[in-house]
Amino acid sequence: MSMLTPPGMGGKYRITGDKYPRMRRPRNHRRIVTAAVAGVVALGLAGWGTVQLIDAFTGGSDKETTASRKPGCQPAKNTATPPPAAPVTLKPAQVTVNVYNATPRGGLAKAAADELKARGFTIGKVGNATAEYDKKVPGPAVLLGAPGATKGPFSVLSTQLSGATTKTDARTTGDVDLILGTSFTALAPKPTAEQALVALAKPAPKPKTAC
Repeated sequence: MSMLTPPGMGGKYRITGDKYPRMRRPRNHRRIVTAAVAGVVALGLAGWGTVQLIDAFTGGSDKETTASRKPGCQPAKNTATPPPAAPVTLKPAQVTVNVYNATPRGGLAKAAADELKARGFTIGKVGNATAEYDKKVPGPAVLLGAPGATKGPFSVLSTQLSGATTKTDARTTGDVDLILGTSFTALAPKPTAEQALVALAKPAPKPKTAC
């Protein structure tokens, strides 16, 4: 046995040359795995930080605000809010109504005029409609008056019957024509008409949508 042979290794591992064998330490796999995981975490943190910076400069907070809104709510637009409808304080006695019959049924204009008078309206002329409207009004009625009638008289008279259409002409007087059409049967029930007049004087405010 050579003096260079380590004890216990016997002749099987006898060293015959003048160089010692190099004993390598086994690789530590745990350290390699730990280093790899740390690298992945570092890359992930770097990416997350980059995304946050992009959101900060591109308005990422707007996305969060949009997502947090309740369903059905729309963002407010930069438009002026239309004013609420002004109440109509005009009384029936302040509205002069001319009642004309545009149907083949006789006595219809007089019956409607008498009922409107009983409800407080001022009655003007009563008779048959002119050739322009005679048997040419398919609906319940046509309300005809000056352009200013749209701001009050039409609304007040409309509470007495439903489905009437409105039309203006060149007159300068404040009276309103009620031209009864083919489908007219009767005025609205008096309690219903009175409730409509009250609602016209005090319109209910529009409900606000909470977003």
